[in-house]
Amino acid sequence: MVILHAQIRHKNNITIMKYRTFANKEQLSAIGLGCMSMSHAYGVPNDPESIETLHLALDLGINFWDTADVYGSGKNEELISNVLSTNRDKIFIATKFGFRANADGRLSTFDGSPAYIKQAVEASLKRLKIDTIDLYYAHRIDPNVPVEEMVGAMAELVKEGKVRYLGLSEASVHSIRRAHAVHPISALQSEYSLLTRGVEQEILPVCKELGIAFVPFSPLARGLMTNTLNLGELPDTDFRKSIPRYQKEYQDNNQKLAEAFAQLAEQKGCSPAQLALSWVLAQGDNIIPIPGTKKRKNLKDNAGSVDVILSADDLQNIEALLAKYPNTGDRYNEANYKFVDKN
Repeated sequence: MVILHAQIRHKNNITIMKYRTFANKEQLSAIGLGCMSMSHAYGVPNDPESIETLHLALDLGINFWDTADVYGSGKNEELISNVLSTNRDKIFIATKFGFRANADGRLSTFDGSPAYIKQAVEASLKRLKIDTIDLYYAHRIDPNVPVEEMVGAMAELVKEGKVRYLGLSEASVHSIRRAHAVHPISALQSEYSLLTRGVEQEILPVCKELGIAFVPFSPLARGLMTNTLNLGELPDTDFRKSIPRYQKEYQDNNQKLAEAFAQLAEQKGCSPAQLALSWVLAQGDNIIPIPGTKKRKNLKDNAGSVDVILSADDLQNIEALLAKYPNTGDRYNEANYKFVDKN
């Protein structure tokens, strides 16, 4: 799945999409596409625009797409299938299992049992209209199911040809090592951005040690670092309304931070999103961020980040700016944190 000549026209320049090696074999676009916002969590879905965005991703050489069965209660997988099933050889598709939702769509429990895994994979394959999922994640670690038992059941899916590679999401170092001992874990997905850096101390080093790709979700701090959000005007349907970082207490700090960061980006000759993504890319060659969007203009902007090369001075200036605005708030509320593995 090597694409050698994917070109991006950005600001009258031609960019060649860059690729990173995954599992010592696959060539994945250095910037992936997180598809959650097309059907889930952020405002109102716009299926026609989302479909156009998916087609544009192909044109831009963005071949690493990420979804989950819980996004829109399966609707996101169904949406993606409209483009995926007819372009199967051009796309490396990742999806996830485990979350169960209430009737209102709110996450209620996590189920990592072998019995549920068998049900979940069949349902995802049907919605995606494909025979094999490239990368199958456990969306979280189930505290009631030994990780060895969960990963053992996932490994059976590899043997059956229903899944090619296995991944974990928001897992602790201890769980990663236990899982990797059962079957190779090819990817770990966790939140990572300029404002969320808890993975730097232990998670990133263990991924490097074990040859695991690290896949940051929300690498733009859920849009905050793009300097396009008005934190006081988020709609009630927006997931960010429930997160401390986007509450009134932190609004002044974060708006000023976003504005100052945008000024840094302007001095660098790029957009704020490109500067933020280039910073993430610079943290390791095994890192493949998946910024989410349902809009073509944002996708084009994100793709251009592969052309932004940061100097030591750039990195120092970014750190100095972040130090000026430390009161950024937490990335999750208490209800969200109960699903994050800490053991």
